[in-house]
Amino acid sequence: MKESKRLAVFISGNGSNLQALIDDQEIVDKLVLVVSNRKDAYGLKRAKEAGIPSYIIKNKNYEELIDKLDALRINGIILAGYLDILPKYFVDSYANKIINIHPSLIPSFCGKGYYGKKVHQAVLDYGVKYTGVTTHFVSEMADEGPIILQEVLEVSDTDDVDSLSVKVLKLEHQIICRTVRHFCANELLIKDRYVTIGGNNE
Repeated sequence: MKESKRLAVFISGNGSNLQALIDDQEIVDKLVLVVSNRKDAYGLKRAKEAGIPSYIIKNKNYEELIDKLDALRINGIILAGYLDILPKYFVDSYANKIINIHPSLIPSFCGKGYYGKKVHQAVLDYGVKYTGVTTHFVSEMADEGPIILQEVLEVSDTDDVDSLSVKVLKLEHQIICRTVRHFCANELLIKDRYVTIGGNNE
């Protein structure tokens, strides 16, 4: 029998995806810690209001963070708008236990430098007709880990960066919760680059 999930959510800013997880009754009790690399991130206020302890990374000290996570028996990490590249040793320490959400259909408009509204501007500049949201397991290379879920939305002729951002963010809130529910139920099975979503994988 696999142990129940104890999750840390990593944020850097507003934390609206964190709020979506807090508002999900199947997930909220599994949120043990909120981690930020910015002490002024608004998401820390969301964590405090929800009664979830927080931790600020200082000087990229991920060794100390590993000690903190281990002490709390964290066995799942959700990157919810976290704007820092995790070092390889950290990713290796939590192999197949770190999930990221990205506001495009990977492998398009992703990787180093593609985050937030920069992604949506690139989508509009390229003139694609569809964009979307991707959740994936994290590897040492940015946005290159095995894909879990993807959802598509249409880019309107009248969309600008702000309107597209609103539409994509609304979809993010849905997809991150679906992904985390599957993860908490041990329903994600990874083989090579392919993630199968199915029955409980004991």
